[in-house]
Amino acid sequence: MSSIEGAQAHQSKLYYEFSHLYDRVFTRVFYPRIAQVIRSLNIEPGARVLEVGVGTGLSLDAYPTHCQVTGVDLAPDMLEQAQEKIVRNGWRHLDVMEMDALNLKFADSSFDYVMAFHVVSVVPDVRRMMAEMLRVTRPGGTLVIINHFRSRNRLLAALDSLIEPITRRLGWHTLSLEDVTGNVPLEITRTYKTAKRSLFTIVIGKNRKS
Repeated sequence: MSSIEGAQAHQSKLYYEFSHLYDRVFTRVFYPRIAQVIRSLNIEPGARVLEVGVGTGLSLDAYPTHCQVTGVDLAPDMLEQAQEKIVRNGWRHLDVMEMDALNLKFADSSFDYVMAFHVVSVVPDVRRMMAEMLRVTRPGGTLVIINHFRSRNRLLAALDSLIEPITRRLGWHTLSLEDVTGNVPLEITRTYKTAKRSLFTIVIGKNRKS
């Protein structure tokens, strides 16, 4: 098995092979939305934040300096780029490390916020990922997901199904919102798009575990 075929969790085959182009391709597409969402959270001073699937650190400069952010990813080439950004900018509130989203090496209730930006479609077991993210989020803490979900519109859902064989070969698949958030202790407080025609949905919820 090649290293690409063996990619797991949020290490999509597409991202793995083209990590050196990731920022050039996706910054313009993803960053404005991610930054808008992070800033809308009004993260309080001293908050502990985890970003799952941090990649090259595309989102890092959107976080306020008064919180402590840890980013994890499975792709070492991408993490190297993220670390270079941290060093270059002298960011002391940010840290990145190699880690599997399906087996987070953090204690229960370690974080006030847990983020997953464009990640849930590329993990092999989204339920396990959700369970891990909620496990490390404190009770009442905030979980944020940005992703494309299968449309409830029958025609658009049919289009998603039609292109699914292609997207799976590239390393991601289309899920419904219920596939991701169903049967977990997550109280969804807001679901929205930043633009009417956007393909991507923002989901914000509270961890309701006891």
